[in-house]
Amino acid sequence: MLNKDIRKHFPILGQEINGHPLVYLDSAATSQKPTQVIDAISDYYKFDNSNVHRGVHTLGNRATEAYEGARDKVRTFINAKSREEIIFTRGTTTALNIVAQSYGRANVDEGDEIVITYMEHHSNIIPWQQLAKEKGAVLKYVELEDDGTLSLDKVREVVTDRTKIVSIMHVSNVLGTINPIKEITEIAHAHGAVMVVDGAQAAPHLKVDVESLNCDFYAFSGHKMAGPTGIGVLYGKKGLLNAMEPVEFGGEMIDFVGLYESTWKELPWKFEGGTPIIAGAVGLGAAIDYLEEIGLDNIERHEHQLAAYALERFAKIDGLTVYGPLDADKRAGVITFNVEGVHPHDLATVLDMHGIAVRAGHHCAQPLMKWLDVSATARASFYVYNTEEDVDRLVDGLQIAKEYFNDDN
Repeated sequence: MLNKDIRKHFPILGQEINGHPLVYLDSAATSQKPTQVIDAISDYYKFDNSNVHRGVHTLGNRATEAYEGARDKVRTFINAKSREEIIFTRGTTTALNIVAQSYGRANVDEGDEIVITYMEHHSNIIPWQQLAKEKGAVLKYVELEDDGTLSLDKVREVVTDRTKIVSIMHVSNVLGTINPIKEITEIAHAHGAVMVVDGAQAAPHLKVDVESLNCDFYAFSGHKMAGPTGIGVLYGKKGLLNAMEPVEFGGEMIDFVGLYESTWKELPWKFEGGTPIIAGAVGLGAAIDYLEEIGLDNIERHEHQLAAYALERFAKIDGLTVYGPLDADKRAGVITFNVEGVHPHDLATVLDMHGIAVRAGHHCAQPLMKWLDVSATARASFYVYNTEEDVDRLVDGLQIAKEYFNDDN
């Protein structure tokens, strides 16, 4: 397990909620931010605030160095070949939409196929729905196994020579399932399709190597990995990005503007129209420094141990159903569950009364909720600052809620 002193890096965790010490178990929605990241953003605004790429004055040079330095950190973090393959976006959603609107519109035709799964987040469903409607393409789904995992045999059954795009999340934000992206990429490429990966729940928690995965696009957000909101990353192979058209036009992304024609800057800037998310990039760079100092392997191991411990404790609670793999080796630090006789929102409300923050609802995964045959679930998600004591507090809170709502039984 990671050193419990890590909690001291996160000032928000020092408070009490409803008279109880805060237990934050909603990192899959957004992670908390360490002092190192908060200070980096604050120092940028205090000392270096300026627009980037344009000015020749000292503040402009400092801001540009910080912004482009963050790009270099991202490149190393995911092991991309080139910094030109790193596009800063507003988040995972924006990144996936860029792929759908730029690559998809140019390469998907009537009758072509787009393949996703039932476990996808809405951000990895709706862009493909819209593209399929616009182009007359066929949107196909890979069914899940009973334990919420993906079978490569079923992927092979669904992906065909008509498939142009396969887009699958690396880690499920509901089931915690870690998907075999490298193997799925091989299947997609064997049929001439590109592989798009929603990495929002993976990049914060395990080592991502896009060269090893060989995926064509990889998207993730800063706010789920100890960074600020409003900043994300689209990785794309250089050849694909070079061939793609921008989807947002204006300042920063142009080379030459005439009265009737314009040309674009080279990569990566042709996809970054307008004043970029400078402070967000600075914060993301600081978050990467922080996570790499801890070590992604250590983070993955820590969360795996917490998930295994939570599954062990949950198994002893009568009437509690866990969704997704029960084998901790097949999942990340996300556990979604329901307690018999207690609506997830009521459950989350009772837990909040005891200072425990969990998520309740459909988790932006309504097709998956339908597949699970539930309207909503509760979700506990772990990160570097969580401990076994947090799990114990959660279990105690679940018992209190269970007794409160079922005291007539």
